[in-house]
Amino acid sequence: MSNANEALLSARRRVAEAAAREAGKLALDRFRNRRFTVEAKGTQDFVSEVDKETEKLIRERLGAVFPEDGFIGEETGGTPDRIVWVVDPIDGTHNFVRGIGFWCVSIGLVVDGKPSVGVIYDPIQDELYSAAAGQGATLNGEAISVSATTEPTEAVVAIGSNFRKPPELHVNTIATLFEERCSHRGQGAGALSLALVSAGRLDGYFENHINSWDVMAGIVLIAEAGGYVNDFMADNGLMEGNTIFACTPGLKGFLSKATGFDC
Repeated sequence: MSNANEALLSARRRVAEAAAREAGKLALDRFRNRRFTVEAKGTQDFVSEVDKETEKLIRERLGAVFPEDGFIGEETGGTPDRIVWVVDPIDGTHNFVRGIGFWCVSIGLVVDGKPSVGVIYDPIQDELYSAAAGQGATLNGEAISVSATTEPTEAVVAIGSNFRKPPELHVNTIATLFEERCSHRGQGAGALSLALVSAGRLDGYFENHINSWDVMAGIVLIAEAGGYVNDFMADNGLMEGNTIFACTPGLKGFLSKATGFDC
């Protein structure tokens, strides 16, 4: 990596970390007082006024320092650019609006079509996950890595669900995990689940279709923590979403078989 590119990523990583913490504090205050409106965007798809407030804050903080960068947010949309932020202001909104403390702020950066910076902040635990291409991954400033798990019977993986694909695909994956005695979780926040994979707390995450703002930061975190992640950017994943398959390397073959996803 050139010094110029390293400096570009380092500067944006620092600003993203600060923006994520500030946005997370705003969201946590609202989460605790429980006074906010909620709208349905679709089947089991919700947005609160806090999502919108948080995305506005993040856009303003990033734009104030890097006004030429593009921005794609879950709530306000956007278009691709050579350097573009990809933001989910509250990943796990359904958990958030129901008072379940498993949600996060997710800020990713794509440079020349490559996921390059990832910052995920969990306000409930006050944990900041951060990574940049070629710079490693950290949790609250300490280096992290994916787990060394190789046996399905010792593994814990998270499986995301959606209504875009036939239900039997999800059911078949869960059935295979049960048959192989592999423990699984469905936690309702893809970005935070990916962060847990990067820190070795989970051993893998799979969802057969998910949006880019849910995964962009986590892709960088897991890659920099030594894990395997599929090429999410293929087939216009940035704008249309894609499958996400991420895990510790020792489980790649097993999870490929279990999910039917060809790595």
